[in-house]
Amino acid sequence: MGNTYAISEIVGTSEKSVEDAIESGIATASKSLRNLDWFEVSNVRGHLSDGKVAHYQVTLRIGFRYETSGS
Repeated sequence: MGNTYAISEIVGTSEKSVEDAIESGIATASKSLRNLDWFEVSNVRGHLSDGKVAHYQVTLRIGFRYETSGS
């Protein structure tokens, strides 16, 4: 029998980088969601200040596996 997944959409943020925003979002989601198996970046945007990137915002779709009986 195959796995069944639910998908949650979150936005990770960082002042450092896109990668840091992704890792921050996943780290926060993993505190309340179990069985995280994959992620997909669906959008990247940011905040500008004085003509420079001040903040990265990355929209993530995170897939987490439903538990089956006995898991």
